[in-house]
Amino acid sequence: MTGKTVTRADLAESVFRKVGLSRTESAELVETVIDEICHAIVRGETVKLSSFATFQVRNKKERIGRNPKTGEEVPISPRRVMTFKASNVLKQRVLKSHLSRKAKKKPVSPEA
Repeated sequence: MTGKTVTRADLAESVFRKVGLSRTESAELVETVIDEICHAIVRGETVKLSSFATFQVRNKKERIGRNPKTGEEVPISPRRVMTFKASNVLKQRVLKSHLSRKAKKKPVSPEA
């Protein structure tokens, strides 16, 4: 892992370099896309970005949980949670990247 985090600024810079919009327009475009995704998720809609992922809101029912320290049963209230499901295309790209990195790091065994 590289430890690098991609930020909104990084996305805007990428749009600036690849699309040719100004830096301000690129930042506004990225912000608009992120806002639209957020608003759709808050409305309870499913957001599907083909070849990337699906974001979905699910309702969880009330259930009984347990305090791990005391063992005491505690009710967990019903809530809405967002789920992220990577597409098969993204999963394959991650796997391919992992395998290629693993192959590069493989030590060369001495010939006997």
